[in-house]
Amino acid sequence: MKQTQFSSGFTLGILGGGQLGKMMLYTTRKWDINTYVMDKDDTAPAFQGCDVYFEGDIMDYESVMEFGEQVDVLTVEIENVNVQALQDLEDKGIAVSPSAKVLNLIRNKARQKSFYLDKSIATAAFEVYSQPNLEHQRNYPFIWKSAEGGYDGKGVKVIRQASDLEDLPQVECIYEDMVDFDLELAVIVARNANGEMKTYPVVEMEFHPEANQVEYVICPARINMDISDRARELALEVSEAYEHVGLLAVEMFLTKSGELLVNEVAPRPHNSGHHTIEGSITDQFEQHVRCVCNLPLGATDSTIASVMVNLVGEEGHTGNVIYDGIEDILAMPGVTPHIYGKKETRPFRKMGHVTIVADDIVAARELAEVVKGKIRVIAE
Repeated sequence: MKQTQFSSGFTLGILGGGQLGKMMLYTTRKWDINTYVMDKDDTAPAFQGCDVYFEGDIMDYESVMEFGEQVDVLTVEIENVNVQALQDLEDKGIAVSPSAKVLNLIRNKARQKSFYLDKSIATAAFEVYSQPNLEHQRNYPFIWKSAEGGYDGKGVKVIRQASDLEDLPQVECIYEDMVDFDLELAVIVARNANGEMKTYPVVEMEFHPEANQVEYVICPARINMDISDRARELALEVSEAYEHVGLLAVEMFLTKSGELLVNEVAPRPHNSGHHTIEGSITDQFEQHVRCVCNLPLGATDSTIASVMVNLVGEEGHTGNVIYDGIEDILAMPGVTPHIYGKKETRPFRKMGHVTIVADDIVAARELAEVVKGKIRVIAE
């Protein structure tokens, strides 16, 4: 009789205790998969639902090794982890998904962009520097990105003139051409250890103009079938190049000329897939668990048109969080809020999201605008 992952001694470990880890636990609780989580923050959202939690720094080699040696499968909910420890755990026979090799490529944007160049995957033109450099040949404006540590709009700046390069962190970075695009799209690819692969429908992302964070995710994207097919094919090409296990969120630009360019990827559940909890047959978090545990993949079809709205802290508000207006949106049909469990808010911090479903995408997007206007994340 084959031993299974369910109601058994099998243990899944998750490095990182944020909201992505918390939402993975929706599935592990449903299936009774024993789950350990490690995070250095003793109020981490994922600590609410795991079987055992460990306080520890996921960037610390010894902490990751000690944690990883206690699990059968190890995955991540954030890229900033100690990759050397993951490699050594793999060498000890622990199943690490995504692998240390994949994480090492993706977590550094300079290596990630160079990887696309090596694999002839279309991406915006760029240069790599060990630190910000005034002696360059790139035309203004262009995009500066720190190679490591950037997320949610951090570590990114539009450079319009030479003086904009002053006072930047003295770290490895890339200078990237600004892309004249119509839309920002994303495709999530699921891949298990057997090599089974599936893509989710293409989504369209609308960004906050100041915070450079995703404000709305729209599924299905408002594009024609040719573009949709090409976007999913490009996402599969990227996935096959990495040979990752787990989810891979592939963000891309649709240019004014109709070209698709890969922007960047994330090897885990992603903001562009949160709508799948209400809008898909298999949500992205369940799919990630299926992938890393090498289970058959679930169907990725959408069941209804959906829009995701991020709930982020209001500017000027820092402290104990209040979700002002949440009762109003709970009274609206087709509206489902997800609160991540972070006790303190600060400007633009991701505190939750809301999924809006409707019979068609036009109605869902209109309702999302109403929802956005009714709820505010503020401090006491």
